Amino acid sequence: MLATLRRFLPYLWPRHAPGLRARIVVAMLLVLCSKLVQVFGAPFALQGAIDGMAGGSRDAVWFVIALVAGYAAARLGTVLFDNLRNAVFERVGQDATRRLAADVFRHLHQLSLRFHLERRTGAVTKTVERGTKSIDTMLYFLLFNIAPTILELALVIGIFAVKFNWWLIAGTVAMVVVYIGFTRMVTDWRSKLREKMNDLDTGAVAHAVDSLLNFETVKYFNAEEREATRYENAVTAYAKAATTSENSLAWLNIGQSVITNTMLGAGMALIVYGWSQARFTPGDVMLVSTLLSQLFRPLDMLGWVYRTIRQGVIDMGAMFDLLDSAAEVKDAPDATPLAVDRGHVRFEGVHFGYDPDREILKGIDLDIPAGATVAVVGPSGAGKSTLARLMYRFYDVTGGRITIDGQDIRDLTQSSLRGSIGIVPQDTVLFNDTIGYNIAYGREGAGAEEIASAARGAAIAGFIQSLPEGFETRVGERGLKLSGGEKQRVAIARTLVKNPPILILDEATSALDSRTEADIQATLEAIEHGRTTIVIAHRLSTVVHADRIIVLEAGRVAEQGTHAQLLRKNGLYAEMWARQAQEREAEGGEEVPAE
Repeated sequence: MLATLRRFLPYLWPRHAPGLRARIVVAMLLVLCSKLVQVFGAPFALQGAIDGMAGGSRDAVWFVIALVAGYAAARLGTVLFDNLRNAVFERVGQDATRRLAADVFRHLHQLSLRFHLERRTGAVTKTVERGTKSIDTMLYFLLFNIAPTILELALVIGIFAVKFNWWLIAGTVAMVVVYIGFTRMVTDWRSKLREKMNDLDTGAVAHAVDSLLNFETVKYFNAEEREATRYENAVTAYAKAATTSENSLAWLNIGQSVITNTMLGAGMALIVYGWSQARFTPGDVMLVSTLLSQLFRPLDMLGWVYRTIRQGVIDMGAMFDLLDSAAEVKDAPDATPLAVDRGHVRFEGVHFGYDPDREILKGIDLDIPAGATVAVVGPSGAGKSTLARLMYRFYDVTGGRITIDGQDIRDLTQSSLRGSIGIVPQDTVLFNDTIGYNIAYGREGAGAEEIASAARGAAIAGFIQSLPEGFETRVGERGLKLSGGEKQRVAIARTLVKNPPILILDEATSALDSRTEADIQATLEAIEHGRTTIVIAHRLSTVVHADRIIVLEAGRVAEQGTHAQLLRKNGLYAEMWARQAQEREAEGGEEVPAE
């Protein structure tokens, strides 16, 4: 707990924000003023008024009225100082929340692909949401509940020491100790229930997000009721845990009330007994009652405050765990920006495996000349798409190296490397925004003319102009309002806006029908000119134009050459070509000439 709070202190006391620090100081001064008025103003004014009335002299009526007015003014002053404190401090809490949330979000994007593949998006977002929400609450309770309560207890004990006997002091201290001990014991028990409840809540939310993101798959397999039942079971388990947790609150409240009211009754009885011996006045009874009642008010919230702070520490700890998640791929301390001279790409003895005991690439050697179009083909699982991921440094090679114009990409900054490579992926996922936004995403700051030009280059301008809202048309979640071909053209346009010297086409037409594939293939071949292009393909008919074709098998280069050369070799490529030709013929498609 203390470790988590120490990590949070820099956000609460920002080094380069003197204005926010000043707000914290002013807020704490207002806390002090509020407690001084609350402890010395209202109780003593009320005591004086009651003693004045008990004296029996009606000549002092205006003095008593003045004391009553002072009592009301003190109560008003307490509310005034508390609300001014909240107003002054609000910006501090919001700023701390903003900076921590931004740091976590930025760090999540810096983490490696493996992290995001192994974690559920719903669970991660829920962790961040809980962590950021707990910040403002924790700040409020720590600074404006716990600290003022300690100050008020010290002031009350001081008053009791001056005006009354040590029995009252001992009883008050004993009550506070017993109260805190009981509250902590019960709250720790409730915290375990709360943790279980949160785990169930996170699981339910993560399942709901996962299910909704894959709603097409759910419909493909007629599994709507199955998914609803799974979600209902998760929510039912959460409801049971939540019920147990909330019921335990009743026991906490009852126990706290027994302790505080026992002390209140005993304290007032002690003063009444002293009054019977002419040692105390009727006003003293009211003074003790008021002071203890004011002290009990924040103590009554102690269980909730302690639980909230404890839960906040847990939530913040989970968020700090995300911040502590180390990125698998990091820039070297002396990393330099990529300087693309010609765009000559080489894979030199590259070894790689997603798991240490399962190697995918086994010593790959590829030479991709500047401006050339090189295709990589092979059976599923041969490691074709892995090449693209390694080029982008989503993972680092475990052996060998990849160079661009002789520069090892591990010695380059990831930002400059990825800024020089464009990709049209197999599965194009678009943001739930406009077509114009998704095309402009290729390069920050792209203008309207550049977006329109890219749309024309991707042969999608006519389609966009036919839409009532044009470039302002929203594409829906993951671009589901667009067809496969339209999404691919948006992806091509986005890459054209980026205008990279190195281009990767990763199964860019594999999910399309033959007519759409032919149209997009012509567009792709047009944008390849003047760029170093790596075409990763399953359909061999889409790469017959390549300057060289690399055939991968089981993580190794099995063959390489032009389309005609590979057919003459009568090896794996020729076998794949013949099989796909038979499939096209069986489907009634036109056969691509063997050249």
